[in-house]
Amino acid sequence: QFRHLQQLTYSLMEWRSQILSGTLPKDELAELKKKVTAKIDYGNRILGLDLVVRDDNGNILDPDETSTISLFKTHETASKRIDERIQEEKSLQQSLELRGQAVFNSTHTYSLFVNFKNFVCNIGEDAELFMSLYDPELSKFI
Repeated sequence: QFRHLQQLTYSLMEWRSQILSGTLPKDELAELKKKVTAKIDYGNRILGLDLVVRDDNGNILDPDETSTISLFKTHETASKRIDERIQEEKSLQQSLELRGQAVFNSTHTYSLFVNFKNFVCNIGEDAELFMSLYDPELSKFI
């Protein structure tokens, strides 16, 4: 389950980068946002978290502006859709395991965002701040 959620998180990070890049056409951006919200809802269900009720565009429905019956129906529909998706993934996983293939193969992209706002050092000479990345799998600095 950890590996599954790890792949899900990697996908969400990649899609976030695409959304923030600002290079997607409007229709592709809307489609990607729907895809992202569907993945978030799916991940929340796997983790046993609450389901967020959304409209067709992926926006969170405001309970003050939406009727209780409409919220309930939308929640039921979303819940059924996510349950069907989980069942599809379980059956897919079982069939792939029978074949001896990996369930999730994807290319990973990595992003590093450092927001360095302030560095104070009260010594008489110039000071340098050194940062490095460490790869725990290879046990060495990148």
